[in-house]
Amino acid sequence: MMRNLDITTLRSFVAVADNGGVTRAAGFLHLTQSAVSMQLKRLEELLDLQLLDRSGRTIALTASGEQLLAYARRMIALNDEAIGRLTDHAYEGEIVLGVPHDIVYPAIPQVLQRFNALYPRMKVQLLSSYTVALREQFARGECDLILTTETSTSEQGETLATRPLRWIGAPNGSAWRQQQPLKLAFARDCTFRPKVMRALDAAGVPWELIVETDSDRTIEATVSADLAVCAMIEGTEPPHLMQIDHGGNLPDLPIQRINLYSTNSGSPMVSELAGLVRQAFRTISTPLSASQYSAA
Repeated sequence: MMRNLDITTLRSFVAVADNGGVTRAAGFLHLTQSAVSMQLKRLEELLDLQLLDRSGRTIALTASGEQLLAYARRMIALNDEAIGRLTDHAYEGEIVLGVPHDIVYPAIPQVLQRFNALYPRMKVQLLSSYTVALREQFARGECDLILTTETSTSEQGETLATRPLRWIGAPNGSAWRQQQPLKLAFARDCTFRPKVMRALDAAGVPWELIVETDSDRTIEATVSADLAVCAMIEGTEPPHLMQIDHGGNLPDLPIQRINLYSTNSGSPMVSELAGLVRQAFRTISTPLSASQYSAA
């Protein structure tokens, strides 16, 4: 008998993998937790395969689950592209979205991909800059939506996530252990830099700014080479860098808010994109290992 995979069920399976568990996936899909669990059960019964390993404290994809995940992503993307291109003729135009360099990943590529699948005739121009510059551009009407990293929220803003700054270094690096002063690498316009320096001064830790640049790549290369350390919002560090387990030898850093600012243009497409951004930042969690997912 011919068996057919259901796109809705596959979408739930991918959401569990992407959002770290059934509870977060249910929130992302606007379904109940029991509905998502039932869809996963039906999918496993249809294929007569175990897709999730539920034996431990965390849920892991089985080998079959990992294999299906790649197919599921392609099938969902193709389905959304076909629906969008054949049925959506109403919306055309451009939206300008501004995002600080350090929080583009991992959420924004997912947002852009999903929005394009839903509204292929709408163009999203992504501006990657610093919070101060983005606030200025937004005030001049040059952006429809911006994200910022700030310690507070103004009346016009909406806080999507609250996370601490973390010390970041090379994997198994020793730059933070070496003889003081502590070597730092930061962008010239980075709003984290003065906060880090104040924290070090308050803790009596000598420091030296060895890299001051406009290029995030330069900072990443310097830190990756274990020549200096920097600070990033927890969960936004690239895979070739890692949080430093300093055991209290470095001072704690302040909490940062990821804020959303949107124009009051009344555009349904701006509102739709803002909704996708909210979902992405409110459901994303600190990255786990490639095959491990929270059993939340």
